This record gives sequence, C-alpha cells and structure tokens, in this order.
Amino acid sequence: MNLNKEKIGIDIFSGAGGLSFGAEKAGIKIGLAIEKDLAASKTFLTNHPAVKMICDDIKNINPLDHIKKNPFIVFGGPPCQGFSASNTKTRNNNNSNNSLFYEFVRFVDVLRPDWFLFENVEGITSFNVGETVRVIKSLFEKLGYQTSEMVLYASDYGVPQHRNRFVMVGNKLGIDFKFPEKSEATITVDDAISDLPDLENGAKSEILPYKKNESEISTYAKKMRNGSIYSNQNLVSRNKDYVLERYHHIKQGENWKAIPAALLTNYKNTDNCHSGIYRRLDASLPSVVISNYRKNMLIHPFQNRGLSVREAARLQSFPDNFMFEGTLMEIQQQIGNAVPPLLAEAIFTKILSY
Repeated sequence: MNLNKEKIGIDIFSGAGGLSFGAEKAGIKIGLAIEKDLAASKTFLTNHPAVKMICDDIKNINPLDHIKKNPFIVFGGPPCQGFSASNTKTRNNNNSNNSLFYEFVRFVDVLRPDWFLFENVEGITSFNVGETVRVIKSLFEKLGYQTSEMVLYASDYGVPQHRNRFVMVGNKLGIDFKFPEKSEATITVDDAISDLPDLENGAKSEILPYKKNESEISTYAKKMRNGSIYSNQNLVSRNKDYVLERYHHIKQGENWKAIPAALLTNYKNTDNCHSGIYRRLDASLPSVVISNYRKNMLIHPFQNRGLSVREAARLQSFPDNFMFEGTLMEIQQQIGNAVPPLLAEAIFTKILSY
C-alpha cells in the first residue's frame, strides 16, 4: 500500500450516506457512491455535493466506467430484509435481496481495493445456519482478501442506540485486522434529544429554536449541533386519536403490552405483535433500534407522540446540519436504514490506523 496516496472510498448501496459520513470524518475521500433509491440518493448528494452519485440498479453498473482501479476501500451494506430476524414473511432463500452481496463481491473483484467493509444485519450470521457468512468469507478469500468479522453494538461506540450490525472487514495487505475498542461512555436518549424542541402530534416545523443553551446540554448534544443555531426538520407523523389514546397507557421502557386490551380490538391476534411495537423510549438508557420507527410507533419518552425526524437522526448520530430529502415516509425509512455515522467513523479510523 502506498501510504502517500489519497485514500479514496467507494460507497455502494449507499442509502442516505451514514457510512460515507463516518468515512469522511475519519479521513477518507468519497470518490463514488451508488444508490438505487431516488430519495436516498438526493439526500446523499445534499450532504456530499462533491461526490459522483449514480442512481441506478447496481447490476447495471461497471465500476471501471466511473472510477479508477485500486481505490483504498470499497464499502457498503446490501439491502438486508432477507436476512433480518424481524422479517417473518420473506426471510428465506427466495428473497432477491439475499443475492445482492454477490454484487458487492463483484465490485471488490473488479476494483481490487486495499480494503473493503461489508455490513449487514446481525441476522445474516444465523441465516442458513451460518452458511451465508461462510460463503461470503470464502468468496473474498478466493480473491486474496484476509477477513475479520464481528457483530458490533452501536451503543459501544458513542451512539445512543442499542443497534447491532454485522461487519466484515477485509484487506489484501496481509493485515490481521482487529475491531476498535469499545467506548467507555454510554449515551442515553436524554443525552441525545433533551435539548430538541417540544412538538405536537403531526408537527411540520422545519426550523425551531433549541430549548436549552449549550451550557445545559450533554457533550453528545453539543457534538450533534455541530455549529447549528436551530433545530431543523422537526417533522412528526400524524397519528390518529385512538393511537394517541394508546400512548397514554405506556410508561418509559414499556411496549404494546401496557395498552388495555379494549383498545387493541383491531388486532386479530396480539400474540404476533413484535416487542418493538408501541415502545416508549426510556430516557435513562440508549434507544431501542431506530429501524422503521414510524411503522413501529416508537414513542417519545415524555411526550405522547412519535419521534421527529431530527430526534431519530440524533439517535442515529447524524448531526443537525445533515439534511434529509424526500417525503416524510421516505426520510423515516432512510434514517432507519442507515449505519450510524459514529459507528462507521470508529471502524474507518481503526482501518486507517494500519
């Protein structure tokens, strides 16, 4: 490896750009990003205006048409619904998303980067009794890459969220990569969002003042403000009155089980309800997973409403000047799909340390 050459990163399946944001913070220059979803690609470009973005199906793309061979690193997380343990309907071999990791392998084969970073849901480790991970690992080894893999918890790296992700890091340099040490500090929901404005159900306020001065907030909140003088994208889904009535019965840390049965008559069988449904966040702990937080009806710890865009972004460790594009539903999905930038930054910083 030439230590003096510019560290160029290629982000495939980029989504809104959580991995790229962390990579840039660590010192990597993003040379190319690929994302099929139009709204997510617009978000990426808004926050990385100098990066070449290709909005297309990755199967249609020859990377050498857009970037030189031998970049520093290729990274990304192929869509993972087919591996997710929470997906009870299409978690099987017939899910077309399960084969997209072959596209990741193709990019590594064609571009021959020094390093790659492949991330996915923890469920990929148990899918097909672990055979999927063994296949992925063997494919990279056949290309000459030494790999290390681990399930990482975002809350161990300064993110106010219990989010677990499978990460595989590989290199062709003969380096025995070790994952970064855990952070000593645990960041809570209160640390993350207590300075953000009080909002109503269905709020549509693009810009509002913070409700606390910098002298009154956590180190994490100061970091997330990142020079911003106001809170933006304070957008909340409008829930129906019967949903708000359910919220009143749920204390911090509780879920749908705290709702009186008389208010759940529209559910044919509550035995099928996921434990994450109607979860009120506990202000004294890191958040539960911010996935599809609108669909899961995640509830603000103190206010009887869903989370705002900015609150969810804070819990994912996106700074306040990171702007999301698209409809409210599209933005909520982008945030839920993203890799927390602080987790990404920790991994990329460790890669660069070699």
